[in-house]
Amino acid sequence: MFQKLFHWIVGKPQPSHYQLGNSQSCVFCGAYSTNRSDFDIVWEDEEFIAFRDIRPSAKHHIQLIPKTHIESIRKLSQKDVNMLQRMEEIGHSILDSFNTPVSKRKMGFHIPPFNSVLHLHLHVQSLPYISPIYRLKYPFVRGFGGYEKGFSWFAEIGQAIRILEKGHRVTVAPC
Repeated sequence: MFQKLFHWIVGKPQPSHYQLGNSQSCVFCGAYSTNRSDFDIVWEDEEFIAFRDIRPSAKHHIQLIPKTHIESIRKLSQKDVNMLQRMEEIGHSILDSFNTPVSKRKMGFHIPPFNSVLHLHLHVQSLPYISPIYRLKYPFVRGFGGYEKGFSWFAEIGQAIRILEKGHRVTVAPC
């Protein structure tokens, strides 16, 4: 029982695994394969695709995903830092197209089990939130001591990059 709770909070050690998207099992894989018309695509290249969230929490709420199926932020390791840096660049480029000031930008990941789709997706948001309640879904919790992030189900992109650069995993627990 304790071990299950521990793994639920900090994440079970798992190797990073990538696989080609399978639209039959992952709804987000459909954005770049079989179900493109179901998505309001705002940006795309060979590696990534961005589309509007179907239940937006903010003025502009975009999901940015890799075209390679990666289950979640918890699957990433130090070797994935460059990918996250590229996602951050793309996110800023998208927000630039909406003329969003830097002070009104928020980008980050929900950490399993607090995510709704098991495909890595960066929330790219132009604030304000539609409702104060929606703000609660995306808490920024500063780290303490040697931690980049406190206890939270959401990690901002910069936090995630710094955690992975140190060779750690992104988890709900402080990391």
